Amino acid sequence: MGGLTSAVPAEAWARIKGIGGAELVVGIPSYNNSTTIAHVVGTAAEGMATHFPGLKGVVVNADGGSTDETRRVVESAPVPSGVRKLSLVYQGVPGKGSAFRAIFETARALGAKACVVVDSDLRSITPDWIRLLAGPVLDGRFGYVAPYYVRHKYDGTITNSIAYPLTAALYGVAVRQPIGGDFGFSGRLLDCYLGQDVWETDVARFGVDIWMTTTALNEGFAVAQACLGAKLHDPKDPAASLGPMFRQVVGTLFGLMGRYRSRWELVSGVQAAPLLGDAAAVEPEPVRVDVPALIERFRVAFAAEYPFWVDFVAEENLRVLDEINRLGPSEYRFPVELWVRLVYDFAVAYNRNGLDRNRVVDSLTGLYYGRTASFCLETAGMTTAEAERQVIGEVARRFVELKPYVESRWAAG
Repeated sequence: MGGLTSAVPAEAWARIKGIGGAELVVGIPSYNNSTTIAHVVGTAAEGMATHFPGLKGVVVNADGGSTDETRRVVESAPVPSGVRKLSLVYQGVPGKGSAFRAIFETARALGAKACVVVDSDLRSITPDWIRLLAGPVLDGRFGYVAPYYVRHKYDGTITNSIAYPLTAALYGVAVRQPIGGDFGFSGRLLDCYLGQDVWETDVARFGVDIWMTTTALNEGFAVAQACLGAKLHDPKDPAASLGPMFRQVVGTLFGLMGRYRSRWELVSGVQAAPLLGDAAAVEPEPVRVDVPALIERFRVAFAAEYPFWVDFVAEENLRVLDEINRLGPSEYRFPVELWVRLVYDFAVAYNRNGLDRNRVVDSLTGLYYGRTASFCLETAGMTTAEAERQVIGEVARRFVELKPYVESRWAAG
């Protein structure tokens, strides 16, 4: 693929060399996060100093060229004695994955035994997050620790409807937040990540989280989940424009299905990745959703994309979609089984020669809006915990039960 040989700018290497080394690195990607990043930097540093006082720790901020005061805020944020800070502007494709690459390269250069990455917009991070994400890696029990936190039922709808259930069904390990943004991993897994030529793909953007999780699951690393309580950040109404995020996350997920086909075809059943810590019983901050806007987006997509879908969506699924499109607002529902079959149809199409991969994923977006609207209607009177058990759990079960469907469609070509 070519491209830059490093995401770390030349001027930063001297500063990295001056630090000398570190056993634990906490990385924070950023872009215009001046109002939240001081809290994240300070809390992460406190977590290192409190829970790992005998280790040399470094906080690394990889910034995307913020136009606000993000880097100045990082550089002036107070941290405990013994913890170092480093802020740099990464090089390469603009995006979260390129920021992660710069953090990975820095951590490897410092000889880190463990690396943690956390989002820069977190309001709920505590020092204990660092213990929970890094501890199981440093003591050698796990190579990868994903977050397990309580999120409002309408926060993380891409996770709930696709990333979580599809990853679990394919690879046999249920990781509830495979694109959660806050992870801990070993130096050996760090080397595995840096050894892959993916940094000019969607992995350099929002695809990086699902790529990290899927790689860990398939490359022989023990995976766990750390109970981090509620996640308070800057959630968005799922009816708002997704921008490129949906394409980058789902496209990466579908592409990895092609890479790891020989593995997931052998998997049957699902086991949850071990939970570390105590799960919190809390009701998170609500997320408001414009359901009529979601339904309208579905109808617009149906009208525009139906001729394209005819090429690869099973005939029965198209028939049911047509019926849904004709429903009035009070009758509207988008069944779980149809959604699962459609995701599998689109995954096969994405990996089929002759189709525009970006268009395949982009045209799935309208169906995602349609299913999300139905999910909101189905769970309107439920708590987050009830929605988790009764609806999100059902979606996950159906992905497993219908796995033979994708296997047969994939084999048919």
